[in-house]
Amino acid sequence: MSESASATSGRPERARSASEEKDVKKRGFFGRIVLFFRQVIAELKKVVRPTRSELMTYFVVVLAFVLAIGVIVGLLDLGFGQLVLWVFG
Repeated sequence: MSESASATSGRPERARSASEEKDVKKRGFFGRIVLFFRQVIAELKKVVRPTRSELMTYFVVVLAFVLAIGVIVGLLDLGFGQLVLWVFG
């Protein structure tokens, strides 16, 4: 990840001058930590949260999928259990 502020703005990065290169490389341990958190906050500001209706739609879709997979796995378990009882009786 680039250490410049323009990397978080979504715009292409401009070429850095020699003094800017030295500034980036001079950052100490805590300076890099602060830069990291600034970039995290900038990225979180870009997040688009779903509306209430979208959230309910996603919830219903996930719930239906989990129930369907649960039924399929349950039926397979029942079938293999009966097969094992029939073979090894």
